[in-house]
Amino acid sequence: MSSIPQYPTSVITGGAGFLGSHLSDYLLARGHRVIALDNLITGNVANIEHLAGNDQFTFIKHDVTEYIYLPGEIDYIFHFASPASPIDYLELPIQTLKVGALGTHKALGLARDKGARFLLASTSEVYGDPLEHPQRETYWGNVNPIGPRGVYDEAKRFAEAITMAYHRAHGVATRIVRIFNTYGPRMRPNDGRVVPAFTVQALKGEPLTVFGEGRQTRSFCYVSDLVAGIYRLMLSDCSEPVNIGNPREMSVREFAETIIRLCASASTIEFHPLPEDDPQVRQPNIDKARQVLDWAPTMALEEGLLATIEYFKGLIAKGAI
Repeated sequence: MSSIPQYPTSVITGGAGFLGSHLSDYLLARGHRVIALDNLITGNVANIEHLAGNDQFTFIKHDVTEYIYLPGEIDYIFHFASPASPIDYLELPIQTLKVGALGTHKALGLARDKGARFLLASTSEVYGDPLEHPQRETYWGNVNPIGPRGVYDEAKRFAEAITMAYHRAHGVATRIVRIFNTYGPRMRPNDGRVVPAFTVQALKGEPLTVFGEGRQTRSFCYVSDLVAGIYRLMLSDCSEPVNIGNPREMSVREFAETIIRLCASASTIEFHPLPEDDPQVRQPNIDKARQVLDWAPTMALEEGLLATIEYFKGLIAKGAI
């Protein structure tokens, strides 16, 4: 692991999002000064309102597809800005492409100017509907570039390409994390992903919406595990992509049944047509993370889900959903 400055300054783009806000907490707890940038197109100030008054935390409303100017020294840049759920990038296709291309370019420019280390939050979606299972970092993917999901998949693939270009051409210290399904408190209840969708439906006693026959598989990593892995990657000497996720795989139908049981719900399961290009399997091979970062997830699925369910119960009790 690389040495850490005594009082490092970290910039997080997308800092008011689900992952960005948890990363802010994690870095602040480790003595970092954190500057969070977010245009709030999918982020939410409610995710960071508990940091108001913390003199080590600064929030700036800014669209990172525009020039980024920040005075002073910066040690680390975590580039997390992007719509990240199917509902978001289907409603915001141009913005998704712009933040993956222009936003990554601007954030890399800042890293080069400041001599900062840069970490790109990429995604398992770069593997598309994979023909290799589980997915290793050496797999190049099976992506439909003109399909409805292509705006997100290709935005992230381009972001990886330009990140490596800055590493090779300009000597920027870059890191790339490929994030697999992550869940936990502060997820948006209506973002279209299975954890918030199933949880809210179960808590309200509504049918759980399962696409296809529910045989497609997913793996779920709790947010605290993910953030710890990302921090280790930033401090490592690994410039190649690294998968961070939980290799425990389960079918979507099995996951729906688990949510119903943990919510003590009377909800049933309702089947709907499968969306176009929906991946049939998704499971990370995390051998590289184990070997290079000495990292593996530790949170048990049910324990993490119970904490997430309590969060959504609180939103329902407040009338927020």
